[in-house]
Amino acid sequence: MIIDCHGHYTTAPAAHTSWREAQTAAFDDGGPAPAYPAISDDEIRESIEGSQLRLMAERGIDLTIFSPRASAMGHHHGDEAVSAAWTRASNDLVARVVDLFPEHFAGVGQLPQSVGVPIERSVAELRRCVEELGFVGVNLNPDPSGGHWTAPPLTDRHWYPFYEAMVELDVPAMVHVSAVTNPNFHATGSHYLNADTTAFMQLVQADLFRDLPGLRLVIPHGGGAVPYHWGRFRGLADMLGRPAVEDAVMGNVFFDTCVYHQPGIDLLVDVIEPENILFGSEMVGAVRGIDPRTGHHFDDTRRYVEASGLKPEDRDRVYEHNARRVYPRLDQRLRAQGR
Repeated sequence: MIIDCHGHYTTAPAAHTSWREAQTAAFDDGGPAPAYPAISDDEIRESIEGSQLRLMAERGIDLTIFSPRASAMGHHHGDEAVSAAWTRASNDLVARVVDLFPEHFAGVGQLPQSVGVPIERSVAELRRCVEELGFVGVNLNPDPSGGHWTAPPLTDRHWYPFYEAMVELDVPAMVHVSAVTNPNFHATGSHYLNADTTAFMQLVQADLFRDLPGLRLVIPHGGGAVPYHWGRFRGLADMLGRPAVEDAVMGNVFFDTCVYHQPGIDLLVDVIEPENILFGSEMVGAVRGIDPRTGHHFDDTRRYVEASGLKPEDRDRVYEHNARRVYPRLDQRLRAQGR
């Protein structure tokens, strides 16, 4: 079985996206947001069957862990009420996808984060996602400001109430930023990868997992710069008097395979232990084109994994077993389906 741990609803019906535009415009104008539109099951099917579902079938992916579009989370827009309404609508839409295609998708929720708002105010939506919608995890934005990094580091006790709820519910979080407003950064080309690298270094510098040994975090996009500079992070941990990275961090942190060329995947699987890698593609996402050097889509990451030096048993870990271990509610769901 092949489980893609990193999928976003980038092809959501146009009415959903248009409502978001109207909602933020109403906030800017000081007026009320319009009512959320009616979206039919047929519209949802049409948005999925010709995109994600078709590509999954073509690439041999059995199930995608599916969440709202990351760049559209937009936690820097509006206020807490705006973010909460948008988050609820986005999560409900993903839940409808999962209900329509239960063998192909498992839900992951976005959070109603807002600049300056305590993260514990997102716990209620976390619980709703897990306990009511049946989601198996959440996406956690370390920078709700949109590229200005006004939030405390992920290891600050500011985040602990949310982490404690995650541990109680036994769900992981993917550390995933959203859109960027800082003109110095391109959203997917630098802001995303900067955030991945920044999050990892924060974890190296503190004792988060000593305090919360049951916490699990997925750092996407192959871990940003981390595998490429693995010696730097190991050396910095030593210079800072910190425990070895392998002991203090990697028991709780996992990288995906959203790396879009063969040398990158080869490096990832050579440097990072297979127990810490989850298959992911983020397909129909950040990089949608065809690589002229190979004739295949950049985000067809299964091709790279198949061509890597992984042993068959390690490839099985990357494709399936690690995801079931990191997302135990997914494992329960699959077992209930007889898989």
